[in-house]
Amino acid sequence: MSTHLGSHQEEAYAAASALRKTSAIRDRARHLLSRARHGESSWFVVDEGFMDTAVHEVASASKTRYPRGHIPVHSRWRHFEAGGVDRKAQLDTLLADLPPTERAHALIDLAVVSVLLDGGAGADWKYTEPASGKVFTRSEGLGIASFHAFTSGMFSSDPKHPYQVDMNGLRALLTEHLATAFQAAEHNRLVGLAERATLLRRLGEVMGEQPEVFGGAGRPSGLFDMMISPNGPGVPHTASVQAHDILSQLLMSLSGIWPSGNAIGTVPLGDCWRHSAVRGEGLTDGWMPFHKLSQWLTYSLIEPFEWSGVQVRGLEQLTALPEYRNGGLLIDSGLLRLRDEAAAQQVWHPGDEIIVEWRALTVALMDDVAHGVRKHMGLSETQMPLACVLEGGTWAAGRELALRKRGGLPPLQVMSDGTVF
Repeated sequence: MSTHLGSHQEEAYAAASALRKTSAIRDRARHLLSRARHGESSWFVVDEGFMDTAVHEVASASKTRYPRGHIPVHSRWRHFEAGGVDRKAQLDTLLADLPPTERAHALIDLAVVSVLLDGGAGADWKYTEPASGKVFTRSEGLGIASFHAFTSGMFSSDPKHPYQVDMNGLRALLTEHLATAFQAAEHNRLVGLAERATLLRRLGEVMGEQPEVFGGAGRPSGLFDMMISPNGPGVPHTASVQAHDILSQLLMSLSGIWPSGNAIGTVPLGDCWRHSAVRGEGLTDGWMPFHKLSQWLTYSLIEPFEWSGVQVRGLEQLTALPEYRNGGLLIDSGLLRLRDEAAAQQVWHPGDEIIVEWRALTVALMDDVAHGVRKHMGLSETQMPLACVLEGGTWAAGRELALRKRGGLPPLQVMSDGTVF
């Protein structure tokens, strides 16, 4: 009997592992796109005649935002630059007296905790930065609020070392303290506030359970040491890492933090959802993986790794981020059309098939849009990888179209818990 149960568990782990590969995300997303192009989708029509419209919007946004042509990777660090303030420079000043390795750890700790706090904020929330008096909303607001929460020592258990995130600091995090840091209140409602605090407390727990990954102090930056310099604090001058290896480690080590009940047996899947038309081997059948926040975190770790002397390779293996700005670009440009316009008036959940399919079509079509943008701008994939198309790019164009059409609201309404969208 125990052998039987053990084999089931092994199958579940193998299936979860298969669903953590970006090749699985792309293959399954392309399958759903092929279905939609053949008119077999219950929810969407793909109108290829509007591909040029989508490409033009992205290329135009890229040229406006980065007129000199140097487009950085899509990353949380761009949000720390909102309002024209170089907060990275501010942080560098705060960290100036620390050894290089500790500075690297601080940057990685900040990136991890900030990205995990980056689910959709809702349309009503705003953050007023005390020092500048500037008001920020949505992702920029969440980024800047998390930046200041970090520099205030909110996520550290050691007052002598405020610029860190550690397991004990996160375990002790009170929702009310997070609310204060994010200026959330009855009149300034932040979607999923309690869920965000729970997510961080869960991060504290899982880091404590994996000292081999996160070190004895239980810090997110322990992952850097494990991957890059397992034999000591120095970074080899030839160090390099594959972007997908960072993602794989995040997906394995952080699988226990996600609130979604999606699982195969007792193995949690995180940002994977059921879709009746998705086919796959064995227990993976019917599952559409995305791992949006984990990929967003991987994109956001590229720069801290590189600032620490590590070359991150293979960025093209990561996918577009299936969230409402990229997905909204496709609908608002006309490239994707709802079969039933009434669907735009309903409120959906992340697990509803229409939302799962919208996200999958976003992953697949963004690869095609990126190809068109490069052709339009006369650039190669090496010169303008997907990470730069997103930054240039797709997210900004999606936001601009949403502002023009609906005052910034997404084309489909999704009930968010602050951890998926």
